[in-house]
Amino acid sequence: MLTTMIIVFLAGYLLIALEHPLKINKAGTALLTGTVLWVLYTSGAPQFIPNASADEFKLFLDTSPLLKNLPYADQCIRFVIDHQILDSIGEIAETLIFLIGAMVTVELVDSHGGFLFITNRIKATDKRQLLFSIAAITFFMSAVLDNLTTSIVMIMLIRKLVGNYKERWIFGSIIVIAANSGGAWSPIGDVTTIMLWVRGNISTSATIPHLFLPSLVSAVVPVLIISRYLHGKVTPPLTDENDRNDLLLCTLEKKEKLAILILGVFCLLFVPIFKTVTHLPPFMGILMGVGFLWIFTELMYRKTPIDENLKLRLSKVINRIDGATLMFFLGILLAVDTLRYSGILGNFSIWLDDTIGNVYAVNLIIGTLSSIVDNVPLVAGAIGMYPVATDTLVATASDPTYMANFMQDGVFWQFLAYCAGVGGSMLIIGSAAGVVVMGLEGINFIWYLKRISLLALAGYLSGAAVYILQNVLLGI
Repeated sequence: MLTTMIIVFLAGYLLIALEHPLKINKAGTALLTGTVLWVLYTSGAPQFIPNASADEFKLFLDTSPLLKNLPYADQCIRFVIDHQILDSIGEIAETLIFLIGAMVTVELVDSHGGFLFITNRIKATDKRQLLFSIAAITFFMSAVLDNLTTSIVMIMLIRKLVGNYKERWIFGSIIVIAANSGGAWSPIGDVTTIMLWVRGNISTSATIPHLFLPSLVSAVVPVLIISRYLHGKVTPPLTDENDRNDLLLCTLEKKEKLAILILGVFCLLFVPIFKTVTHLPPFMGILMGVGFLWIFTELMYRKTPIDENLKLRLSKVINRIDGATLMFFLGILLAVDTLRYSGILGNFSIWLDDTIGNVYAVNLIIGTLSSIVDNVPLVAGAIGMYPVATDTLVATASDPTYMANFMQDGVFWQFLAYCAGVGGSMLIIGSAAGVVVMGLEGINFIWYLKRISLLALAGYLSGAAVYILQNVLLGI
């Protein structure tokens, strides 16, 4: 059964990686893989539980005396259904609910023209000056929003400024790199950092100061190299169809658009503060923010002279968020949890420790792989392989110094956030930002591989070197 589960997972993983050539949505593959693995795990529970969950199983039976008279196989099935599946869904729901709230918040701001206050202020025509401006705005914007949304907003911007599609490919590639680097140093900047933050592997107060400089270096290095080959003015577009605002944006006043932008950004930045003050999970903070935005837009529309069908109330904006992405996360996290409960990930982590035994090397490998396959299952797998170490676990470990790397905000988790986020820039298909820019601008895979991949690799390794130096030499 163990071998069958591994084969099913790898087959699903392969289909996810080949989503574009096969034209099979990865969300469907992930959901099928996750549910099939749970069926296989439940069927083989009697052989898995004694090796991977013996203590939890014993505690479950002690608190459920009515189950002690059932056959052993039935006891195992009840343990899976009444305990493990509920625990798994509870942890996954925290991440999904947070993502839904963040996606709704960003979509609401975007659909009401809030981001125009940022993008409309860029008027540069010099290629180098525009490159630095685009990279800087993308880097910092993606830390607050997310790298995917930021990439879409910035691509819409360069379409207004750059007419030549080959020039736009260069700027689009820098947007991918800067968005992924910017998302890596913020707990809310990338799906992988959100996963690590929500599950308690990293915290806001330690992540930002430790990862800001490495992430900045990973973006600056490619920008500096590319800037050496850019000269002159950009080619302006002949027509600017993207500047035709719809009736809603024409009707809304500037102060209303600005108010939605400020309130939306505040709601996102408020979440880490909310978590620190109340100790409640982050999804509660983002839901509070969505509630504020919902009430604000309802009050705003009371005095807006526009047809009701054109008003983008939050109830309509919810329909615009990417449900397929949420289904993908659900499926892949369900799949990874079966590997964790069956003991596969635990055994794999032991193998990595025995053969490599270096947290920097392990994460550099994960980061490289994230340019080929999706970084979400990679990070989910790492979370499943290594539990967050406690003081007791460190004190009783055979190698306390090595085990300390896996405590909250330990080197392993911080470096994982960096590598999984930044590593995806090495290929255009290696990140959600890259895929969306590829789709919007039609960037050729081979073109990106020849002209951008080595620059992204240089940035990735430079930022990694900065992080390692911070820890090894400076002890930061």
